[in-house]
Amino acid sequence: MLTFTYQTMTQITKILQNTFGTLQQKEIIEFKVLNPDTVSSLYNGNVVTCNGVAHIYRGYKSWVDLAHLLKCRMLTPKIVDEYYIVMCYEKLDEESSFHKNITDKEEKYGKDSIFGQIHKNEEASFIYSYIQALQNVHVNKRVRILNLGVNSGDEFEAIKAYAENFNDLKLVGIDYCESAIAAAKEKFKNMPNISLHVADINELNSLNLGEFDLIISIGTLQSSNLEYNKLLMSLVQNQLKKDGAMILGFPNCRWIDGEMIYGAKVKNYAFSEMGLLYKDVMFAKKYLQQKKFRVTVTGKDYIFVTATSIRKS
Repeated sequence: MLTFTYQTMTQITKILQNTFGTLQQKEIIEFKVLNPDTVSSLYNGNVVTCNGVAHIYRGYKSWVDLAHLLKCRMLTPKIVDEYYIVMCYEKLDEESSFHKNITDKEEKYGKDSIFGQIHKNEEASFIYSYIQALQNVHVNKRVRILNLGVNSGDEFEAIKAYAENFNDLKLVGIDYCESAIAAAKEKFKNMPNISLHVADINELNSLNLGEFDLIISIGTLQSSNLEYNKLLMSLVQNQLKKDGAMILGFPNCRWIDGEMIYGAKVKNYAFSEMGLLYKDVMFAKKYLQQKKFRVTVTGKDYIFVTATSIRKS
């Protein structure tokens, strides 16, 4: 079994990369390291001596991050003794990925698809930042709310849990996937203040939905079948009230074999490359600021652009 004591993270990463290159999907590798609970309040990289042996200290977060960077799942560590644990990494099956789902376009995001198994509200980094965005836009004051790309309604579920006056809100969800909308309608069937529609966002103006106090869109506006810049400007000009607010979520992650892996990825790159993500985020920020919105950019695995109007009525 591999044992890491005084090796640097650079050395450890190289060794594990070489090892994983010989493994099949779902195979597990184990290696022994210093138990992070041996000491407290110590930054990674400091030296800890146990039984006369010098060790470079690393906390659990560093090991979790490394697992994801190596496209692995960190399993429950095994305790060896008071000083050591055995880390267990399982190599992810990269073919079991929403991004490689080859179903037809409409059902790639459908009820029975891999995407349908994803529950963003159970990912701490997503729900924490999304709730923060809802707080920033004062969602309790936003009576008419539009969600573009609503899918099964995760964002509405979070609003229901957070908003003190949920029954007074009027929520409208749009998605082109029929099975996802059907699932959302079943989920919210006892909530008459939620209406859901199968429609193409490109044809939004023809739906005559009126104006909204808050527009939400998570992971949708960057879709290849949408003209992002043009659509964003149209939403602000035609669907958003003058004193309205927006919450836009941009995925900075990938979904692989049950794991949310940090970092956006584009075609022709074998690694995470976030240039397009930041380009779209900055366009939204600058455009909304020009239109007299106060804009914040927050989040981690999802980047949230939150905008509240400072225009005078």
